[in-house]
Amino acid sequence: MTSAPTADTYKRAELAKTLTIYGRKPVLEALQDHSLNARTLHWASSNQNSGIARDILAAACARGVEIREHSRETLARISRNGRQDQGVALDILCPTFATADNLFGRVNDSSFRVLALDGITNPQNVGMIIRSAAAGGIDAILYPRRGVAAMGPLVIKASVGTLFKAPIVQCDRLLSTLQALKDAGFSIASMAGDATTSIFDHRPNCATVFVLGGETDGVSAEVRKLCDTSLHIPMRNGVESLNVAVAGSLIAYAPRLV
Repeated sequence: MTSAPTADTYKRAELAKTLTIYGRKPVLEALQDHSLNARTLHWASSNQNSGIARDILAAACARGVEIREHSRETLARISRNGRQDQGVALDILCPTFATADNLFGRVNDSSFRVLALDGITNPQNVGMIIRSAAAGGIDAILYPRRGVAAMGPLVIKASVGTLFKAPIVQCDRLLSTLQALKDAGFSIASMAGDATTSIFDHRPNCATVFVLGGETDGVSAEVRKLCDTSLHIPMRNGVESLNVAVAGSLIAYAPRLV
């Protein structure tokens, strides 16, 4: 007999689906986009009610968005970027966001594909990966809170707004999350130029996590040790490697088993 979900369970699930953005222009643009579920506007009490700040308040009031006023210090803790938040942050409910717990039930689905971001620090690359992954039907994007470009205005812009609708799974540490998925039966695959199997010939018998490494060092050594297979993207005409965002798009569109 299973117990009914508790209030804390529902709260954790909603928190996992909530993305807090910051900065006056990104917040105003989000409030003006009625396809986004804006929940709470966080407002520094020191803000002046003029210019774009006035427009933000007007847009929030017009949509009936809850407005909470905070000290500048508290607002910085909410935005997690006090230097760039410009005294404003906005909570957006993203229905496609999830937790790693939602992945375990798909382990036996060989068509289930996860992209994991490992040390990718360029916001442009991260945003482009998210856009390609969403377009190509990737089932989940493992997005660690540390070691990867933060989900701020630059990533959102590079994703062309796709981030709000992408299957993002945030995790505290990529390594521990990958270990849990591997223990559950997932295959963990890294991209390596010297691998013998092409991404286009890969035929897994279980769900697979494809790890994309950082721009300079590639997949980290500790993650590479955890991987149980490595794959390569075929190269011709003397080309040695591809930009990580391009590699991500090729994985997203590689044939999947159905």
